[in-house]
Amino acid sequence: MTRVAKRSVSIGGHRTSISLETAFYAELEAIAERRNTSVGRLVVDVDASRDTDVNLSSALRLFVLADLQARLAAKETA
Repeated sequence: MTRVAKRSVSIGGHRTSISLETAFYAELEAIAERRNTSVGRLVVDVDASRDTDVNLSSALRLFVLADLQARLAAKETA
């Protein structure tokens, strides 16, 4: 089991914190690397597209899950 860690991020000049398990954060870093962008940019994008009733940490976990599901589906059809 991975531990939950709080990290500070900046969204539009406003500092906020996210709480993610280390495994989710590591995968977020890997996604950023594959997309040639930063984790900060991904966080801003997820924040902009999330429903207002979903907190940012949960939205990031769902983003990581969706990315994984898309990559697995692509692998199955290849």
